[in-house]
Amino acid sequence: MRADPSTRPPFVTLLCFTDGGLPHLLQTIKLEQLNQYPDFNNYLIFVLTKLKSEDEPTRSLSGLILKNNVKAHYQNFPNGVSEFIKNECLQNIGDSSPLIRATVGILITTIASKGELQNWPELLPKLCLLLDSEDYNTCEGAFGALQKICEDSAEILDSDMLDRPLNVMIPKFLQFFKHSSPKIRSHAIACVNQFIISRTQALMLHIDPFIENLFALAGDEESEVRKNVCRALVMLLEVRMDRLLPHMHNIIEYMLQRTQDQDENVALEACEFWLTLAEQPVCKEVLCGHLSKLTPVLVSKMKYSEIDIILLKGDVEEDEAIPDNEQDIRPRFHRSRTVAQQHEADGIEDEDDDEDDLDDDDTISDWNLRKCSAAALDVLANVFRDDLLLHLLPLLKELLFHPDWVIKESGILVLGAIAEGCMQGMIPYLPELIPHLVQCLSDKKALVRSITCWTLSRYAHWVVSQPPDTYLKPLMTELLKRILDGNKRVQEAACSAFATLEEEACTELVPYLAYILDTLVFAFSKYQHKNLLILYDAIGTLADSVGHHLNKPEYIQMLMPPLIQKWNQLKDEDKDLFPLLECLSSVATALQSGFLPYCEPVYQRCVNLVQKTLAQAMHNYLSPSPPSPQLHNSQPDQYEAPDKDFMIVALDLLSGLAEGLGGNIEQLVARSNILTLMYQCMQDKMPEVRQSSFALLGDLTKACFQHVKPCIADFMPILGTNLNPELISVCNNATWAIGEISIQMGADMQPYIAMVLHQLIEIINRPNTPKTLLENTAITIGRLGYVCPQEVAPMLQQFIRPWCTSLRNIRDNEEKDSAFRGICTMITVNPGGVVQDFIFFCDAVASWVNPKDDLRDMFYKILHGFKNQVGEENWRRFSDQFPLPLKERLAAFYGV
Repeated sequence: MRADPSTRPPFVTLLCFTDGGLPHLLQTIKLEQLNQYPDFNNYLIFVLTKLKSEDEPTRSLSGLILKNNVKAHYQNFPNGVSEFIKNECLQNIGDSSPLIRATVGILITTIASKGELQNWPELLPKLCLLLDSEDYNTCEGAFGALQKICEDSAEILDSDMLDRPLNVMIPKFLQFFKHSSPKIRSHAIACVNQFIISRTQALMLHIDPFIENLFALAGDEESEVRKNVCRALVMLLEVRMDRLLPHMHNIIEYMLQRTQDQDENVALEACEFWLTLAEQPVCKEVLCGHLSKLTPVLVSKMKYSEIDIILLKGDVEEDEAIPDNEQDIRPRFHRSRTVAQQHEADGIEDEDDDEDDLDDDDTISDWNLRKCSAAALDVLANVFRDDLLLHLLPLLKELLFHPDWVIKESGILVLGAIAEGCMQGMIPYLPELIPHLVQCLSDKKALVRSITCWTLSRYAHWVVSQPPDTYLKPLMTELLKRILDGNKRVQEAACSAFATLEEEACTELVPYLAYILDTLVFAFSKYQHKNLLILYDAIGTLADSVGHHLNKPEYIQMLMPPLIQKWNQLKDEDKDLFPLLECLSSVATALQSGFLPYCEPVYQRCVNLVQKTLAQAMHNYLSPSPPSPQLHNSQPDQYEAPDKDFMIVALDLLSGLAEGLGGNIEQLVARSNILTLMYQCMQDKMPEVRQSSFALLGDLTKACFQHVKPCIADFMPILGTNLNPELISVCNNATWAIGEISIQMGADMQPYIAMVLHQLIEIINRPNTPKTLLENTAITIGRLGYVCPQEVAPMLQQFIRPWCTSLRNIRDNEEKDSAFRGICTMITVNPGGVVQDFIFFCDAVASWVNPKDDLRDMFYKILHGFKNQVGEENWRRFSDQFPLPLKERLAAFYGV
């Protein structure tokens, strides 16, 4: 089996070229051909470990190709080959070259993670034995390999499968914390660190010596060691706060020093400590005495470094004409449509609304000390609220008006970071600060202009609460100028900030619509690829915010031509369709009948996208492609999944059309096979596809039920099986669709009640169910009871209390109206079902501001019926339990 060393293997010549000599495709073809030779992998290990005449990069590359082969088809290696490779690895873990040692380590952990830890019983004992070697290279190589195995196979190492090797390994690692070589000390901590978060038993038994050893290494001269010490302490905060608490004062002092470490990687690890500490209940108590020291440290770390400024091209002011580098555009993921209720005094409830991440320097590595410090200040502001301002305000004054733009910029970032936590305390200063920030929007430095956009967006809520001419108008005017800035980063920041302002201001923007649309439409002709995607979002948000006010011929004339032009330019497989379809969905919903002239081609294309995606998925299912031997077979699922996004976005735009056009969509539905396609989508294995198809089913039920009705017998069982609250959004949309169908079906709903009622009652009684799902469940139960009271009323007692509490907070609307009619009808059929919880019913009735007359009569009859039933005396005793506002309201509206 051995490779013959006397001749240079032909493919070594290939290896020498792979650093750019051969085109990538050719390399792959060559490698795939070479993989046909049974001995090829022997050659690869031979070059890595024995062919000392070759240079190190070539030998290492040979090892990395072998690693990829192991990943792709290790199970097909002949037995002798895999044994030979394993032996060679263990023989050469102490190679004199650090690069070769590291490559052998990577190879070992790759074999181990292919399920081979069980089939290679001598690996761990052998590596642990090599740690005691007198030879530094052997010890370091073995430790490097162990560190990679601990990273890749932590779970298996702590399982009975291997007879719990960690009981031996962890005490062994702890012995090396005091080793004379910094590299080995660093490996030792890194190995143990892998087992903190999982609270591995073997480590918990040695937790005290581990922490003592960490403290002993706190001042280590090697930065890699300090970094690993910081990382360990951050994880211990989450897992063993009990053990750290007695030393907390010293740990905080230490982390303050490390956050100012000369080595930025150490400082970044240390800075994570403040983020993690802020989430602990003890944060306020243990940190309040240190705020005066910590605040200036975090603030000082929020400045751009010189390297940042070079990477961000901070001296380039105008770059709008330079096309984007396609690699810089992050993939967009579509968020599927979820149907939600409108609440008193706010817009739609959005439960995962954390979109305004701290400012976005995505050209620098995504996470750096500046961002971490800003995030830490943000979470600490939320813990300490206005107490933090005592230490911040003196600093802010100096920063915000500083002549050096880098310092001024960091001050503006600080102001944005504390906006959420310190809003109350900041209010007295905002009348002075907002105009100053609006002025900074025209600063000569692009990086100052861009951060100012972000910070102003964080105060948009306050701006909108003031008289519009004072702050909103000047802010909007300047932000619109920045949307047309000559710098792409500023364009992006301004567009995002404007979208936030739109969400806050809603219809306050109506008087300025012409001016806003003018700017946004002009930006179409100006923007490069990446910012176009953000512009779509700003236009979609505008449509969501002003709604039907957008439906004026002059606005439609401005807005639709550029959108349709883009729509025609994009091919069906272009990912840019996602944001454009999302945008059009909002626009169609807002324009209502105004969208009619554009609806047919848009509708047709959406149906085609759904059809195409289903056909492709079916094709993949029927003829799975043979696994390719090379490199890209490691994640077999990643190819089919993104394609479904096209279908999801298309279904959501169809929902937008149905909602906006109402009955006008009837002809389009009649001429297409959308219901057949929906039937398939509703059974797709991907939850997001089902979620969007149920939303569309509900919208089509409202818009043109005549076409949906023939399919109800097929659809209802599918809806019933999707009432699973583990998948909240799918369950929510299925529930909502059942409610819409029942209103249209009337008494014909009767055969289907049994398919869904039991699950709905279970959901409404389930603890920790999200508000939106509870509300939709209550409405649907009410609607089912409205159309089939005889079937639903007997269960009244099982759901009346949660039903009442979940609907008391939503606005008066059609859905609430039909649900309450249902509950009243059911009470008439089964009055006994409500007796025990009647106070909750009273409270729910009182939540109505303006019920229709006949609904008010229903309430009146039930309240008076109950009062007459129990008698005056008992009613008085009962109503004495009411909170005063409820008592007054029922007396005023219903005379009880």
